[in-house]
Amino acid sequence: MRWTNNRSGNVDDRRGSGGGGGLMVGGGLGSLIIAAIIFFLGGDPSAILSSGMGEAGPQTEQRELTAEENKLGEFVQMITAENERTWTKIFNENGMQYEPARVVMFTNATQSGCGAAQSAMGPFYCPADQTIYMDMAFFNELQQRFGAEVNEFSIAYVMAHEMGHHVQTLLGTTQKVDQLRRSGRYSEADMNRVSVATELQADFYAGVWARQTDNRENILEPGDLEAAISAAEAVGDDNIQKRSQGYVNQEAFTHGSSAQRKEWFMKGYNTGDIRAGDTFDALLK
Repeated sequence: MRWTNNRSGNVDDRRGSGGGGGLMVGGGLGSLIIAAIIFFLGGDPSAILSSGMGEAGPQTEQRELTAEENKLGEFVQMITAENERTWTKIFNENGMQYEPARVVMFTNATQSGCGAAQSAMGPFYCPADQTIYMDMAFFNELQQRFGAEVNEFSIAYVMAHEMGHHVQTLLGTTQKVDQLRRSGRYSEADMNRVSVATELQADFYAGVWARQTDNRENILEPGDLEAAISAAEAVGDDNIQKRSQGYVNQEAFTHGSSAQRKEWFMKGYNTGDIRAGDTFDALLK
């Protein structure tokens, strides 16, 4: 992936700050729920975290970041800036104003607007404080445990997916989904389908971001799209279920299959048009 010269000031790097430590998750949560939080990319853990079930563990000593960690931090600043530029342009073209999200990089554990966060949860977006939380060790897990091809654009795709959830919050989609969930009128199966639509739309927005940013900055290099697709497929519900329990239960999908995640990312990339991403209509007819 080709770097640009743009950097965002909306990145809070908490790595090495002594704010880490383990996170204890208790309260009798079932193992499948915990697995979903740990391994499903892009989920919103606020329902569990805000209930007080997590507590940050011991503080770790402060340390200096390595040269590699500093370079990774600069990369995240660059990707954040390119998301801000692209989404500001898209919102302006549609008569809206874009409000940037913040990005927090941390090690092991930190506090979020949705409660305590830990690295095992993977990257997530917290609507309460409109912030993306990322422990970069997630990408080692993505490669080693789920067989994804990981390069810089894999990281860019994951961040763009989380930024997609921020776009959903700005557009009111997140709030509407939360209202459906809180109403109690819908079955678990129905809400799983809504969750799938929400996640696939975030993948679509990631594809839109990739196309429009590449049009402006020529960021893509050979193999980048393939790496993004590999990451998207790795965290498909069917792939995760096969690896964790040995079989696939489609009714339990909450993020979409590997094929669906690839399809909607590529639809976003091929169209570059935010208006073509109605995953709810496609899935909930």
